Amino acid sequence: MDEQKFCQGCNQKDECQKVYQHLGNFKGPSFVSQVIIAFLVPVMVFIVSLAVFEKIFTGAVNAKELQTVLSFLLALSVTFVCVLILRIICRSFENRNPDK
Repeated sequence: MDEQKFCQGCNQKDECQKVYQHLGNFKGPSFVSQVIIAFLVPVMVFIVSLAVFEKIFTGAVNAKELQTVLSFLLALSVTFVCVLILRIICRSFENRNPDK
């Protein structure tokens, strides 16, 4: 349904426009860096560590299944430690800036 047709019959169409204008002009802190840290960094750490452990275990372990399982578990543990470290760092920044 076209937005103009939908809003024409509404008795609050002027109020909606004011709200959207107010939200569009809102100036606040950017959460892009927090989103990247929370989602992208752990995924990247997992992928890189999985590739590194696969490369290491290629020459060390003959059984392909064991190689895959060991690489996966070690990559998962490295990612878990990375997430814990990121949480500690983020909490220390929150404690320094209590106004957020």
